[in-house]
Amino acid sequence: MSSNAYDLAQGYVDSSEKQKMLYKRTLWIVCISQIFGGAGLAAGVTVGALLAQQMLGTDAFAGLPAALFTLGSAGTALIVGRLSQRFGRRIGLTTGFVTGGLGAIGVVFAALTNSIFLLFASLFIYGAGTATNLQVRYAGTDLANKKQRATAISITMVSTTFGAVAGPNLVGVMGNFALSIGVPALAGPFILSAAAFILAGLVLFVFLRPDPLLIAKTIDSYKKEQRKKGYTATDDSIGNKRGVAVGATVMVVTQIVMVAIMTMTPVHMGHHGHDLSEVGLVIGFHIGSMYLPSLVTGILVDKVGRTAMTVASGATLLLAGVIAAIAPTDSMILLVIALSLLGLGWNFGLISGTAQIVDSTESSTRAKTQGSVDVLIALAGASGGAMSGMIVANSSYATLSLTGGILSLFLIPVVVWLRGDKKMKALQNKY
Repeated sequence: MSSNAYDLAQGYVDSSEKQKMLYKRTLWIVCISQIFGGAGLAAGVTVGALLAQQMLGTDAFAGLPAALFTLGSAGTALIVGRLSQRFGRRIGLTTGFVTGGLGAIGVVFAALTNSIFLLFASLFIYGAGTATNLQVRYAGTDLANKKQRATAISITMVSTTFGAVAGPNLVGVMGNFALSIGVPALAGPFILSAAAFILAGLVLFVFLRPDPLLIAKTIDSYKKEQRKKGYTATDDSIGNKRGVAVGATVMVVTQIVMVAIMTMTPVHMGHHGHDLSEVGLVIGFHIGSMYLPSLVTGILVDKVGRTAMTVASGATLLLAGVIAAIAPTDSMILLVIALSLLGLGWNFGLISGTAQIVDSTESSTRAKTQGSVDVLIALAGASGGAMSGMIVANSSYATLSLTGGILSLFLIPVVVWLRGDKKMKALQNKY
């Protein structure tokens, strides 16, 4: 860090009021970038499979785009985490979003030249935007205290919803725009993705100053020095490997259960005579339940606690699995309820797990750890989707739903294990 940057950071160390102001400003900037990021993610994902299907002339490989997004996302999560750790959130997140935007541009050129190789390579790179869109939720927590972190995460997730809803609704508009400039219609949404991802990166690059993670590192270094000198200094984030393991487990399990059941629901509905509008309605309720309750969830996680909301996540996912399993094939109402509960349980798990990760890491290693955890989340989603098809093919949708619900109960002993560790540490500190 240069002397000027250090002096700037030191000014925040000495002023809690400046810290609060920067925390609020960071949240605003992150929210704006997430609106663009959500649009970039949703618009491309909506038509990725259709574009692959059109270019290949077969349905056999229509699922490849999702797999490529996931692999690209997993690799980028690791890179963005390490870049953020070394250079700050601004550089790490900007790099991720701009890379995702370049991937989307590559998809457009692949459609123009009908190049399958370029399409697959570009979709892999496009996954960088997906990973970055998820990692931005951490930036709002760098300067938040323990009672604000889950709320900060939830505000970011709600902002993503605005873009995620707008993106698919602009597919038709962007398709017509693409045709007007001589580009295949299905490549149109990727033009929107490219612009949205690059704009998200520019917002962070221009306005995320001073960098919240670098300021948080300086504040933590000051607190350590104070403790060494014998002064009392509060530290909300002390390294805790068990806490990191619990937070990661919560998010991985909820991701596997959610993706597995969600992936096979449209297939299940299609096999029993439901049309695309009905499938869209059920999935729409599901996606809304994944993001829209976030503000309330964040407040509950901060007020009621991480442990209680993790248990609530497991119970909600179990209920979702049971209802999905027993719902008559012609019952839209029960399917809507099941998939809404599935989204809500995922929401509880993601926010409580993310807050646990932030609580259990120090700023000196936080971004790198967060990137590694997000790799696991991406791979969990991929494995959940792959396993779901095999389970349904060899058994039934009901078996898949019940299996997912039962798996979610694993969250309860995980958080009990963490509480036991906290009680032991409290006893050790007491005596």
